[in-house]
Amino acid sequence: MAFLPSLSWLSDEARLAARALGAFGAGLLHPTLRLGVTGLSRAGKTVFITALVHNLVHGGRLPVFEAMAQGRIARARLEPQPDDDVPRFDYEEHVKALIAERRWPDSTRRISELRLAIEYQSARGAARERMLTLDIVDYPGEWLLDLPLLAKSYAEWSAETLRRSRQGARAALAAPWHAHLATLDATAAEDEQAALEAARLFTAYLEACRDERFAMSLLPPGRFLMPGDLAGSPALTFAPLDVPEGQTAPPGSLWAMMERRYESYKAIVVRPFFRDHFARLDRQIVLVDALSALNAGAEAVRDLESAMVQILACFRTGRASLLSALVRPRIDRILFAATKADHLHHTSHDRLERILARMTGRAIERAKFSGALIDVIALAAVRATREATVEVGRERLPSIVGTPLPGETIDGEIFDGETETAVFPGDLPDDPAALFDEAGEPAARGAANLRFLRFRPPALAAGKGASPTLPHIRLDRALQFLLGDRLR
Repeated sequence: MAFLPSLSWLSDEARLAARALGAFGAGLLHPTLRLGVTGLSRAGKTVFITALVHNLVHGGRLPVFEAMAQGRIARARLEPQPDDDVPRFDYEEHVKALIAERRWPDSTRRISELRLAIEYQSARGAARERMLTLDIVDYPGEWLLDLPLLAKSYAEWSAETLRRSRQGARAALAAPWHAHLATLDATAAEDEQAALEAARLFTAYLEACRDERFAMSLLPPGRFLMPGDLAGSPALTFAPLDVPEGQTAPPGSLWAMMERRYESYKAIVVRPFFRDHFARLDRQIVLVDALSALNAGAEAVRDLESAMVQILACFRTGRASLLSALVRPRIDRILFAATKADHLHHTSHDRLERILARMTGRAIERAKFSGALIDVIALAAVRATREATVEVGRERLPSIVGTPLPGETIDGEIFDGETETAVFPGDLPDDPAALFDEAGEPAARGAANLRFLRFRPPALAAGKGASPTLPHIRLDRALQFLLGDRLR
Protein backbone atom coordinates (compact mmCIF):
# COMPACT_ATOMS: atom_id res chain seq x y z
CA MET A 1 0.00 0.00 0.00
CA ALA A 2 1.39 3.43 -0.94
CA PHE A 3 1.13 6.18 1.65
CA LEU A 4 1.70 9.88 1.00
CA PRO A 5 5.20 10.93 2.15
CA SER A 6 3.96 13.47 4.69
CA LEU A 7 5.73 14.57 7.86
CA SER A 8 3.30 12.56 9.96
CA TRP A 9 4.05 9.47 7.86
CA LEU A 10 7.81 9.95 8.26
CA SER A 11 7.35 10.42 12.01
CA ASP A 12 5.28 7.24 12.24
CA GLU A 13 7.93 5.30 10.30
CA ALA A 14 10.66 6.49 12.68
CA ARG A 15 8.59 5.48 15.72
CA LEU A 16 7.86 2.07 14.20
CA ALA A 17 11.55 1.47 13.48
CA ALA A 18 12.53 2.40 17.05
CA ARG A 19 9.86 0.13 18.49
CA ALA A 20 10.87 -2.73 16.18
CA LEU A 21 14.45 -2.45 17.40
CA GLY A 22 13.32 -2.68 21.04
CA ALA A 23 11.01 -5.59 20.29
CA PHE A 24 13.82 -7.44 18.52
CA GLY A 25 16.07 -7.21 21.59
CA ALA A 26 13.27 -8.39 23.90
CA GLY A 27 12.42 -11.22 21.52
CA LEU A 28 15.88 -12.72 21.77
CA LEU A 29 15.21 -13.59 25.42
CA HIS A 30 11.43 -14.04 25.29
CA PRO A 31 10.20 -15.04 21.79
CA THR A 32 6.84 -13.43 21.03
CA LEU A 33 4.53 -13.80 18.05
CA ARG A 34 1.77 -11.26 17.37
CA LEU A 35 -1.11 -12.88 15.50
CA GLY A 36 -3.73 -10.63 13.93
CA VAL A 37 -7.26 -12.05 13.62
CA THR A 38 -9.60 -10.13 11.38
CA GLY A 39 -12.54 -10.53 9.06
CA LEU A 40 -15.59 -8.58 8.02
CA SER A 41 -18.76 -8.53 10.10
CA ARG A 42 -20.16 -11.95 11.06
CA ALA A 43 -17.13 -13.85 9.74
CA GLY A 44 -16.54 -15.50 13.15
CA LYS A 45 -13.51 -13.74 14.66
CA THR A 46 -14.63 -14.04 18.29
CA VAL A 47 -15.51 -17.71 17.89
CA PHE A 48 -12.18 -18.46 16.20
CA ILE A 49 -10.08 -16.93 18.98
CA THR A 50 -12.14 -18.55 21.73
CA ALA A 51 -11.88 -21.99 20.10
CA LEU A 52 -8.15 -21.60 19.43
CA VAL A 53 -7.35 -20.71 23.05
CA HIS A 54 -9.77 -23.27 24.53
CA ASN A 55 -8.31 -26.15 22.52
CA LEU A 56 -4.72 -25.19 23.37
CA VAL A 57 -5.39 -24.67 27.09
CA HIS A 58 -7.46 -27.83 27.47
CA GLY A 59 -5.53 -30.13 25.13
CA GLY A 60 -8.11 -30.46 22.39
CA ARG A 61 -7.89 -32.94 19.54
CA LEU A 62 -5.61 -31.24 17.00
CA PRO A 63 -4.01 -34.04 14.92
CA VAL A 64 -2.59 -31.83 12.14
CA PHE A 65 -1.00 -29.40 14.63
CA GLU A 66 2.33 -31.21 14.97
CA ALA A 67 3.51 -29.82 18.32
CA MET A 68 0.25 -30.92 19.97
CA ALA A 69 -0.06 -34.24 18.12
CA GLN A 70 3.53 -35.18 19.05
CA GLY A 71 2.96 -34.37 22.72
CA ARG A 72 5.56 -31.59 22.73
CA ILE A 73 3.28 -28.91 24.18
CA ALA A 74 3.61 -29.22 27.95
CA ARG A 75 1.00 -26.59 28.75
CA ALA A 76 -0.64 -23.42 27.47
CA ARG A 77 -1.88 -20.78 29.88
CA LEU A 78 -3.33 -17.29 29.78
CA GLU A 79 -1.04 -14.46 30.83
CA PRO A 80 -1.85 -10.91 32.03
CA GLN A 81 -2.84 -8.39 29.39
CA PRO A 82 0.36 -7.03 27.73
CA ASP A 83 -0.84 -3.58 26.60
CA ASP A 84 -2.41 -1.29 29.19
CA ASP A 85 -4.29 0.77 26.59
CA VAL A 86 -5.97 -2.17 24.78
CA PRO A 87 -9.08 -3.95 26.13
CA ARG A 88 -8.63 -7.60 27.02
CA PHE A 89 -10.41 -10.15 24.84
CA ASP A 90 -13.15 -11.50 27.13
CA TYR A 91 -12.25 -15.16 26.69
CA GLU A 92 -14.00 -16.46 29.81
CA GLU A 93 -17.32 -14.83 28.93
CA HIS A 94 -17.16 -16.15 25.37
CA VAL A 95 -16.44 -19.70 26.57
CA LYS A 96 -19.44 -19.46 28.91
CA ALA A 97 -21.65 -18.34 26.03
CA LEU A 98 -20.54 -21.18 23.76
CA ILE A 99 -20.49 -24.07 26.24
CA ALA A 100 -22.79 -23.24 29.15
CA GLU A 101 -25.40 -21.18 27.30
CA ARG A 102 -25.05 -22.64 23.79
CA ARG A 103 -25.25 -19.23 22.13
CA TRP A 104 -22.86 -17.45 19.84
CA PRO A 105 -20.88 -14.68 21.58
CA ASP A 106 -21.29 -11.05 20.62
CA SER A 107 -19.45 -9.89 17.52
CA THR A 108 -16.19 -7.95 17.50
CA ARG A 109 -16.91 -4.22 17.84
CA ARG A 110 -13.46 -2.95 18.82
CA ILE A 111 -9.86 -3.99 19.06
CA SER A 112 -8.94 -6.40 21.87
CA GLU A 113 -6.00 -8.57 22.83
CA LEU A 114 -5.15 -11.76 24.67
CA ARG A 115 -1.77 -13.20 25.67
CA LEU A 116 -1.14 -16.94 25.74
CA ALA A 117 2.09 -18.58 26.96
CA ILE A 118 2.87 -21.90 25.26
CA GLU A 119 5.49 -24.10 26.94
CA TYR A 120 6.87 -26.75 24.61
CA GLN A 121 9.80 -29.02 23.85
CA SER A 122 11.82 -28.66 20.68
CA ALA A 123 11.30 -31.23 17.94
CA ARG A 124 15.08 -31.68 17.97
CA GLY A 125 14.87 -33.36 21.37
CA ALA A 126 16.36 -30.70 23.64
CA ALA A 127 15.56 -31.49 27.27
CA ARG A 128 14.94 -27.89 28.33
CA GLU A 129 11.43 -26.58 27.79
CA ARG A 130 10.99 -23.47 25.72
CA MET A 131 8.23 -20.87 25.77
CA LEU A 132 6.52 -18.94 22.98
CA THR A 133 4.40 -15.96 23.95
CA LEU A 134 1.45 -15.62 21.61
CA ASP A 135 -0.27 -12.22 21.53
CA ILE A 136 -3.61 -12.51 19.73
CA VAL A 137 -4.94 -9.20 18.38
CA ASP A 138 -8.63 -9.17 17.45
CA TYR A 139 -9.85 -6.29 15.30
CA PRO A 140 -12.74 -5.67 12.88
CA GLY A 141 -11.93 -6.17 9.21
CA GLU A 142 -13.88 -3.00 8.47
CA TRP A 143 -11.01 -1.08 10.10
CA LEU A 144 -8.58 -2.55 7.56
CA LEU A 145 -10.65 -1.10 4.74
CA ASP A 146 -10.00 2.34 6.25
CA LEU A 147 -6.22 2.13 5.71
CA PRO A 148 -6.38 3.01 1.98
CA LEU A 149 -8.00 6.31 3.01
CA LEU A 150 -4.59 7.46 4.24
CA ALA A 151 -3.50 7.78 0.60
CA LYS A 152 -6.73 9.40 -0.67
CA SER A 153 -7.92 12.99 -0.59
CA TYR A 154 -11.46 13.83 0.40
CA ALA A 155 -12.32 14.57 -3.25
CA GLU A 156 -10.91 11.22 -4.40
CA TRP A 157 -12.77 9.31 -1.68
CA SER A 158 -16.03 11.15 -2.44
CA ALA A 159 -15.84 10.42 -6.16
CA GLU A 160 -15.03 6.74 -5.59
CA THR A 161 -17.77 6.27 -2.97
CA LEU A 162 -20.42 8.03 -5.03
CA ARG A 163 -19.52 6.07 -8.15
CA ARG A 164 -19.87 2.79 -6.27
CA SER A 165 -23.15 3.86 -4.64
CA ARG A 166 -24.73 4.46 -8.05
CA GLN A 167 -24.11 0.93 -9.31
CA GLY A 168 -26.26 -2.21 -9.07
CA ALA A 169 -28.21 -2.95 -5.90
CA ARG A 170 -26.41 -0.14 -4.05
CA ALA A 171 -28.25 2.51 -6.07
CA ALA A 172 -31.66 1.64 -4.58
CA LEU A 173 -30.23 1.36 -1.07
CA ALA A 174 -28.60 4.78 -1.43
CA ALA A 175 -31.75 6.53 -2.75
CA PRO A 176 -32.65 8.44 0.49
CA TRP A 177 -29.05 9.61 0.90
CA HIS A 178 -28.81 10.57 -2.79
CA ALA A 179 -32.04 12.56 -2.51
CA HIS A 180 -30.55 14.61 0.35
CA LEU A 181 -27.24 14.95 -1.51
CA ALA A 182 -29.06 16.54 -4.45
CA THR A 183 -30.20 19.39 -2.17
CA LEU A 184 -26.66 20.24 -1.05
CA ASP A 185 -24.35 22.80 -2.61
CA ALA A 186 -20.78 21.88 -1.75
CA THR A 187 -19.62 25.48 -2.15
CA ALA A 188 -22.36 26.92 0.08
CA ALA A 189 -21.63 28.05 3.63
CA GLU A 190 -20.88 25.28 6.14
CA ASP A 191 -24.03 23.94 7.81
CA GLU A 192 -23.94 21.65 10.85
CA GLN A 193 -27.48 20.35 10.37
CA ALA A 194 -26.83 19.54 6.71
CA ALA A 195 -23.69 17.64 7.72
CA LEU A 196 -25.51 15.72 10.45
CA GLU A 197 -28.30 14.69 8.09
CA ALA A 198 -25.86 13.70 5.34
CA ALA A 199 -23.82 11.60 7.79
CA ARG A 200 -26.98 9.94 9.15
CA LEU A 201 -28.30 9.00 5.71
CA PHE A 202 -24.87 7.89 4.49
CA THR A 203 -24.49 5.64 7.55
CA ALA A 204 -27.98 4.19 6.96
CA TYR A 205 -26.92 3.37 3.39
CA LEU A 206 -23.81 1.53 4.66
CA GLU A 207 -25.91 -0.42 7.17
CA ALA A 208 -28.41 -1.41 4.47
CA CYS A 209 -25.57 -2.66 2.23
CA ARG A 210 -24.32 -4.87 5.06
CA ASP A 211 -27.71 -6.60 5.49
CA GLU A 212 -27.44 -10.34 4.82
CA ARG A 213 -29.80 -10.01 1.83
CA PHE A 214 -27.10 -7.98 0.04
CA ALA A 215 -23.96 -8.97 2.02
CA MET A 216 -21.81 -6.14 0.68
CA SER A 217 -18.26 -6.00 2.02
CA LEU A 218 -16.61 -2.83 0.72
CA LEU A 219 -18.11 -0.26 3.11
CA PRO A 220 -15.57 2.28 4.41
CA PRO A 221 -15.28 4.26 6.64
CA GLY A 222 -15.37 1.36 9.09
CA ARG A 223 -16.13 3.39 12.23
CA PHE A 224 -19.42 4.61 10.75
CA LEU A 225 -20.73 1.09 11.36
CA MET A 226 -18.83 0.68 14.66
CA PRO A 227 -18.58 4.19 16.14
CA GLY A 228 -17.91 3.29 19.80
CA ASP A 229 -16.90 6.33 21.86
CA LEU A 230 -16.72 8.51 18.73
CA ALA A 231 -20.48 8.32 18.04
CA GLY A 232 -21.77 11.81 17.31
CA SER A 233 -18.32 13.40 17.17
CA PRO A 234 -17.33 15.69 14.25
CA ALA A 235 -14.77 13.04 13.19
CA LEU A 236 -17.74 10.82 12.26
CA THR A 237 -20.03 13.57 11.01
CA PHE A 238 -19.13 13.85 7.35
CA ALA A 239 -20.21 12.27 4.06
CA PRO A 240 -19.23 12.34 0.40
CA LEU A 241 -20.20 15.36 -1.70
CA ASP A 242 -20.35 15.93 -5.44
CA VAL A 243 -17.41 18.30 -5.73
CA PRO A 244 -15.95 19.86 -8.89
CA GLU A 245 -12.92 17.97 -10.15
CA GLY A 246 -9.58 19.73 -9.93
CA GLN A 247 -10.80 22.55 -7.67
CA THR A 248 -10.15 23.31 -4.00
CA ALA A 249 -12.74 23.84 -1.30
CA PRO A 250 -13.71 27.50 -0.71
CA PRO A 251 -12.89 28.58 2.88
CA GLY A 252 -15.89 28.35 5.20
CA SER A 253 -17.86 26.13 2.79
CA LEU A 254 -19.72 22.87 3.46
CA TRP A 255 -17.08 21.20 1.27
CA ALA A 256 -14.25 22.59 3.43
CA MET A 257 -16.03 21.45 6.59
CA MET A 258 -16.54 17.89 5.27
CA GLU A 259 -12.94 17.78 4.06
CA ARG A 260 -11.62 18.92 7.44
CA ARG A 261 -13.62 16.24 9.25
CA TYR A 262 -12.50 13.57 6.80
CA GLU A 263 -8.87 14.50 7.52
CA SER A 264 -9.62 14.44 11.26
CA TYR A 265 -11.05 10.93 10.90
CA LYS A 266 -7.77 9.80 9.33
CA ALA A 267 -5.68 11.53 12.00
CA ILE A 268 -7.76 10.51 15.04
CA VAL A 269 -8.93 7.05 13.99
CA VAL A 270 -7.07 5.51 11.05
CA ARG A 271 -3.44 6.53 11.55
CA PRO A 272 -3.27 5.54 15.28
CA PHE A 273 -4.73 2.12 14.45
CA PHE A 274 -2.12 1.59 11.76
CA ARG A 275 0.79 2.82 13.89
CA ASP A 276 -0.08 1.34 17.28
CA HIS A 277 -1.62 -2.01 16.33
CA PHE A 278 -1.67 -3.04 12.70
CA ALA A 279 2.00 -2.34 11.92
CA ARG A 280 3.13 -4.57 14.82
CA LEU A 281 1.65 -7.84 13.51
CA ASP A 282 3.82 -10.85 12.55
CA ARG A 283 1.18 -13.26 11.26
CA GLN A 284 -2.39 -12.75 10.08
CA ILE A 285 -5.55 -14.78 9.55
CA VAL A 286 -8.38 -13.24 7.52
CA LEU A 287 -11.73 -14.92 8.14
CA VAL A 288 -14.12 -14.76 5.20
CA ASP A 289 -17.85 -15.48 5.19
CA ALA A 290 -17.84 -16.57 1.56
CA LEU A 291 -21.06 -18.59 1.91
CA SER A 292 -23.15 -15.52 2.72
CA ALA A 293 -21.77 -13.72 -0.32
CA LEU A 294 -22.51 -16.73 -2.54
CA ASN A 295 -26.00 -16.91 -1.12
CA ALA A 296 -26.61 -13.19 -1.75
CA GLY A 297 -25.59 -13.34 -5.41
CA ALA A 298 -23.14 -12.11 -8.00
CA GLU A 299 -22.86 -8.52 -6.80
CA ALA A 300 -22.00 -9.60 -3.25
CA VAL A 301 -19.33 -11.99 -4.57
CA ARG A 302 -17.79 -9.22 -6.69
CA ASP A 303 -17.85 -6.84 -3.73
CA LEU A 304 -16.19 -9.42 -1.46
CA GLU A 305 -13.49 -10.05 -4.05
CA SER A 306 -12.74 -6.30 -4.23
CA ALA A 307 -12.64 -6.09 -0.44
CA MET A 308 -10.14 -8.96 -0.25
CA VAL A 309 -7.86 -7.21 -2.74
CA GLN A 310 -7.97 -4.00 -0.71
CA ILE A 311 -7.44 -5.84 2.59
CA LEU A 312 -4.34 -7.69 1.42
CA ALA A 313 -2.97 -4.53 -0.19
CA CYS A 314 -2.86 -3.05 3.32
CA PHE A 315 -0.44 -5.67 4.67
CA ARG A 316 3.28 -5.04 4.54
CA THR A 317 4.16 -8.58 3.56
CA GLY A 318 7.51 -10.25 3.01
CA ARG A 319 9.82 -12.93 4.22
CA ALA A 320 10.90 -12.35 7.82
CA SER A 321 14.58 -11.44 8.10
CA LEU A 322 17.04 -9.93 10.53
CA LEU A 323 16.86 -6.60 8.69
CA SER A 324 13.07 -6.48 8.70
CA ALA A 325 13.02 -7.37 12.40
CA LEU A 326 15.42 -4.53 13.17
CA VAL A 327 13.75 -1.90 10.99
CA ARG A 328 10.11 -2.91 10.68
CA PRO A 329 8.30 -6.22 11.18
CA ARG A 330 6.67 -7.74 8.12
CA ILE A 331 3.76 -10.16 8.00
CA ASP A 332 5.34 -13.33 6.64
CA ARG A 333 2.31 -15.64 6.76
CA ILE A 334 -1.31 -14.90 5.89
CA LEU A 335 -4.12 -17.42 6.07
CA PHE A 336 -7.42 -16.83 4.28
CA ALA A 337 -10.09 -18.97 5.92
CA ALA A 338 -13.59 -19.56 4.58
CA THR A 339 -15.62 -19.91 7.77
CA LYS A 340 -18.81 -21.85 8.57
CA ALA A 341 -17.62 -24.96 6.72
CA ASP A 342 -19.95 -26.93 9.00
CA HIS A 343 -22.85 -25.42 6.99
CA LEU A 344 -21.77 -27.69 4.12
CA HIS A 345 -21.23 -31.42 3.79
CA HIS A 346 -17.53 -32.32 3.73
CA THR A 347 -17.82 -33.20 0.03
CA SER A 348 -18.07 -29.46 -0.66
CA HIS A 349 -15.21 -28.28 1.58
CA ASP A 350 -12.51 -28.56 -1.09
CA ARG A 351 -14.81 -26.72 -3.48
CA LEU A 352 -15.27 -23.92 -0.95
CA GLU A 353 -11.48 -23.59 -0.67
CA ARG A 354 -11.14 -23.37 -4.45
CA ILE A 355 -13.84 -20.69 -4.62
CA LEU A 356 -12.09 -18.62 -1.93
CA ALA A 357 -8.77 -19.06 -3.73
CA ARG A 358 -10.45 -17.75 -6.89
CA MET A 359 -11.90 -14.76 -5.03
CA THR A 360 -8.56 -13.86 -3.46
CA GLY A 361 -6.35 -14.84 -6.40
CA ARG A 362 -5.27 -11.32 -7.39
CA ALA A 363 -4.51 -10.41 -3.79
CA ILE A 364 -2.58 -13.63 -3.12
CA GLU A 365 -0.28 -13.28 -6.13
CA ARG A 366 0.85 -9.87 -4.90
CA ALA A 367 1.70 -11.22 -1.42
CA LYS A 368 3.51 -14.29 -2.79
CA PHE A 369 5.71 -12.06 -4.94
CA SER A 370 6.96 -10.36 -1.76
CA GLY A 371 8.02 -13.70 -0.26
CA ALA A 372 5.14 -14.14 2.19
CA LEU A 373 3.55 -17.58 2.61
CA ILE A 374 -0.17 -17.68 1.83
CA ASP A 375 -2.69 -20.47 2.34
CA VAL A 376 -6.44 -20.86 1.87
CA ILE A 377 -8.61 -23.23 3.91
CA ALA A 378 -12.23 -23.95 4.75
CA LEU A 379 -12.83 -24.25 8.49
CA ALA A 380 -15.34 -24.13 11.30
CA ALA A 381 -13.66 -23.00 14.51
CA VAL A 382 -16.64 -24.45 16.40
CA ARG A 383 -18.51 -27.21 14.61
CA ALA A 384 -22.24 -26.82 15.21
CA THR A 385 -23.44 -29.72 13.00
CA ARG A 386 -22.73 -33.35 12.23
CA GLU A 387 -23.18 -35.17 8.93
CA ALA A 388 -25.82 -37.64 7.84
CA THR A 389 -27.35 -39.10 4.69
CA VAL A 390 -31.05 -38.48 4.09
CA GLU A 391 -33.11 -40.60 1.71
CA VAL A 392 -35.63 -38.68 -0.42
CA GLY A 393 -37.36 -41.14 -2.72
CA ARG A 394 -34.56 -42.91 -4.53
CA GLU A 395 -32.05 -40.16 -3.80
CA ARG A 396 -29.52 -40.22 -0.97
CA LEU A 397 -28.65 -36.65 -0.07
CA PRO A 398 -25.49 -35.73 1.91
CA SER A 399 -26.93 -33.60 4.71
CA ILE A 400 -26.00 -31.83 7.92
CA VAL A 401 -27.79 -32.19 11.27
CA GLY A 402 -27.96 -29.54 13.98
CA THR A 403 -30.19 -27.42 16.20
CA PRO A 404 -31.34 -24.29 14.34
CA LEU A 405 -31.42 -21.03 16.28
CA PRO A 406 -34.85 -19.92 17.55
CA GLY A 407 -36.85 -18.28 14.79
CA GLU A 408 -35.00 -19.89 11.88
CA THR A 409 -37.40 -21.12 9.21
CA ILE A 410 -37.33 -23.63 6.39
CA ASP A 411 -40.27 -24.68 4.19
CA GLY A 412 -42.60 -22.76 6.50
CA GLU A 413 -41.41 -24.49 9.68
CA ILE A 414 -40.25 -22.16 12.47
CA PHE A 415 -37.70 -23.68 14.83
CA ASP A 416 -37.77 -23.26 18.61
CA GLY A 417 -34.03 -23.52 19.31
CA GLU A 418 -34.35 -26.97 20.90
CA THR A 419 -35.28 -29.26 17.99
CA GLU A 420 -32.70 -30.88 15.74
CA THR A 421 -33.22 -31.09 12.01
CA ALA A 422 -31.45 -32.50 8.96
CA VAL A 423 -30.81 -30.14 6.05
CA PHE A 424 -29.47 -30.67 2.56
CA PRO A 425 -27.58 -27.38 2.08
CA GLY A 426 -26.91 -27.84 -1.63
CA ASP A 427 -23.73 -28.54 -3.54
CA LEU A 428 -21.05 -26.10 -4.56
CA PRO A 429 -19.82 -26.59 -8.13
CA ASP A 430 -16.69 -28.71 -8.49
CA ASP A 431 -15.12 -26.08 -10.75
CA PRO A 432 -15.22 -22.54 -9.27
CA ALA A 433 -15.26 -21.18 -12.83
CA ALA A 434 -18.94 -22.19 -12.91
CA LEU A 435 -19.62 -19.33 -10.50
CA PHE A 436 -17.85 -16.81 -12.74
CA ASP A 437 -18.46 -15.80 -16.34
CA GLU A 438 -15.81 -15.90 -19.05
CA ALA A 439 -14.49 -12.48 -18.06
CA GLY A 440 -13.94 -13.67 -14.50
CA GLU A 441 -17.00 -11.86 -13.17
CA PRO A 442 -19.35 -13.60 -10.71
CA ALA A 443 -22.21 -15.44 -12.39
CA ALA A 444 -25.88 -14.77 -11.76
CA ARG A 445 -27.64 -15.45 -8.45
CA GLY A 446 -28.49 -19.07 -7.85
CA ALA A 447 -25.36 -20.54 -9.46
CA ALA A 448 -24.46 -22.14 -6.14
CA ASN A 449 -28.08 -23.02 -5.23
CA LEU A 450 -27.39 -22.97 -1.48
CA ARG A 451 -29.70 -22.80 1.53
CA PHE A 452 -28.45 -22.07 5.02
CA LEU A 453 -29.85 -22.20 8.51
CA ARG A 454 -28.08 -20.69 11.49
CA PHE A 455 -27.41 -23.36 14.12
CA ARG A 456 -26.83 -23.20 17.86
CA PRO A 457 -23.41 -24.18 19.22
CA PRO A 458 -23.18 -27.92 19.96
CA ALA A 459 -24.07 -29.53 23.29
CA LEU A 460 -20.85 -30.85 24.85
CA ALA A 461 -20.52 -33.81 27.19
CA ALA A 462 -17.43 -33.73 29.38
CA GLY A 463 -15.69 -36.87 30.49
CA LYS A 464 -15.20 -37.55 34.17
CA GLY A 465 -13.02 -34.81 35.63
CA ALA A 466 -12.33 -33.38 32.19
CA SER A 467 -13.23 -30.12 30.53
CA PRO A 468 -15.02 -30.56 27.20
CA THR A 469 -13.17 -29.17 24.20
CA LEU A 470 -14.93 -27.44 21.35
CA PRO A 471 -15.27 -29.54 18.18
CA HIS A 472 -13.95 -27.97 14.99
CA ILE A 473 -13.16 -28.46 11.34
CA ARG A 474 -9.50 -27.79 10.37
CA LEU A 475 -8.67 -25.54 13.29
CA ASP A 476 -5.58 -27.74 13.68
CA ARG A 477 -4.53 -27.06 10.10
CA ALA A 478 -4.86 -23.33 10.73
CA LEU A 479 -2.71 -23.59 13.87
CA GLN A 480 -0.03 -25.59 12.06
CA PHE A 481 0.26 -22.96 9.34
CA LEU A 482 0.23 -19.98 11.71
CA LEU A 483 2.32 -21.36 14.61
CA GLY A 484 3.87 -24.68 13.63
CA ASP A 485 7.26 -23.37 12.50
CA ARG A 486 7.68 -21.39 15.74
CA LEU A 487 7.21 -24.51 17.89
CA ARG A 488 9.84 -26.74 16.31
